[in-house]
Amino acid sequence: MAKKQNMTPKEQFRAIAGVAALSFRAAPGAVVFKLFGALINALLPIATTFFAAKATTELAAAFAGDITAKDKVLLYVSITAVLGLIMTIWRSIDNYVQTKMRYTIETKVSNQMYEHFLSLDFWRYDDKETIDLYDRALKFSEFFAYIFDRIATIVSDLIAAISAVIALMFVNWVLSLFIFVALIPGVYAQFRLSRAQIRHWNEHVEDRRTLDLLEYTITRPKFISELRLYNMVHHLLDRRLKLRDKSELHRILIERKTVPLTIASDAVSAIAEVVSLIWISLQVVAQKQPVGQFLYVQQMVSRAMSSANSLVSTASSIDEDIANLFDYERFMKLPARETSGINLTTNPETIEFNNVSFHYPGNESREVLQYISLSIRKNQHVAIVGENGAGKSTLIKLLTGLYEPTSGSVALDGIDTRDINIDSWHKQLGVLQQDFITYNFATARDNVRFGDIDIHDTGDLVTKALDEAEATNFIQKLPKGADSYVNNWMETDDGVKGVEISGGQWQRLALARNFYRNSPIVILDEPTSAIDALAEARIFKRLFTDKDRTIIAISHRLSTIKKADIIYMLKDGKVVETGTHDQLIAKNGEFYKMFEAQIKD
Repeated sequence: MAKKQNMTPKEQFRAIAGVAALSFRAAPGAVVFKLFGALINALLPIATTFFAAKATTELAAAFAGDITAKDKVLLYVSITAVLGLIMTIWRSIDNYVQTKMRYTIETKVSNQMYEHFLSLDFWRYDDKETIDLYDRALKFSEFFAYIFDRIATIVSDLIAAISAVIALMFVNWVLSLFIFVALIPGVYAQFRLSRAQIRHWNEHVEDRRTLDLLEYTITRPKFISELRLYNMVHHLLDRRLKLRDKSELHRILIERKTVPLTIASDAVSAIAEVVSLIWISLQVVAQKQPVGQFLYVQQMVSRAMSSANSLVSTASSIDEDIANLFDYERFMKLPARETSGINLTTNPETIEFNNVSFHYPGNESREVLQYISLSIRKNQHVAIVGENGAGKSTLIKLLTGLYEPTSGSVALDGIDTRDINIDSWHKQLGVLQQDFITYNFATARDNVRFGDIDIHDTGDLVTKALDEAEATNFIQKLPKGADSYVNNWMETDDGVKGVEISGGQWQRLALARNFYRNSPIVILDEPTSAIDALAEARIFKRLFTDKDRTIIAISHRLSTIKKADIIYMLKDGKVVETGTHDQLIAKNGEFYKMFEAQIKD
């Protein structure tokens, strides 16, 4: 893996400006408030210190017998107290507003990110470059609110450091210059340490990714049985420790190497502070400076040094995060899928593949489908069969318009799917894929209703769909029936815990979701692989006696496809045989070879 180069100061500035611009577009009020807050946080402590120093001076004068100093002491103490109260109130308001605005910005940025991701052309989800770009952009969007806060801290630290140095000029310009020079070693040491840590972070990306995946594996209850049965628990725990040591111990060693430089810079800072205090003390004793200047100088020197170190540390800590801004911008510029075209208002009379060939993006040398030509009539029952890797699922992806052929065409009533509004085509389809979604956060009823959320159902349609999918029996045994959660980590409002269901039961729920959708075209890709044979037979008997729907089924079970009106046999991406079950058996060809064992049984 190529190492990521640290950003140059120019790139950092550009990225910070980009974050500010993006923040302003998402929530302009938050940016204005942050800038105002940065000024308050930087300047109010300086003003408080100034009046506290004045109060100290007048207090010393009053102690020495100056009768006019009493009123000044009360004035400056009151101002200091008021400023302290304002600072306290401001922090409370700031914490609330920051939390609210952080939520606003994070929500807007992440929503835009997810919405754009879900609008891309489908081929991009198989494109490694797009997914890598998405991962980096997603990381930026997830940490955006944090980055925004850190940038505000950088601005505040910068203002605080510059203001403290300028404030010292009012005491003595030589002292101000002296402190400015003394800041450089500390800033340099912090810069070296921060850059080394960031470089270490970038070099161990794969180790952290491996560690995250490993920790996910060992903390998922569904994996624990296999981990124990295969005696993998201690092996993975040992591997986890090695990965942590490789990353964390190395980071500690980096800090150890910079200890001498850090000690030297701290010594310079301490010496500079002591020299400043000795100088101001001598000035006060010689009555060349008022007593309060001691407090003033001590606070300004301390503030200048701490703000400068914090500035460098914060800027370096977000180096990698703001670098991902460029990936975020590139990702957001990726074109969304085209949604214009002819609107389908009815179920097409014919679906035709005309000499279709296809290869996946980035894999031009391997044609998954080659010169496919076939026709599906309205309300026809079609089966597509073939060994694993024959191209069956890819054929479905082209039929549904998720991919476009690399040559040839898929046509609906003679109209190329490229010229059709794909959303209007999808409304005609009900598709159950091998990797169907399990909505673990939802109830059984909602898992069915998600087949078509626009249907306003009182419950009858869900009941019918569950019955058609042979799911009624196990649903009735759940604690709250269809209103039960199908995940034992979930719980209803009245405290009834969910129940974990089996793979076959999940498949029935997904099938019920498809039936609930009630589409004129039903596409089933290995729809009953985890369902027992008797239930499957009943489900498909019901399906294939429905003459008002087009059924397209992919299956390796002979009992599933034998009643189809026509069967297409695929091998190596080509249609090698076509016919009914009896016709293909009589040919004694590829179809017969594939199902020979089931035929004899």
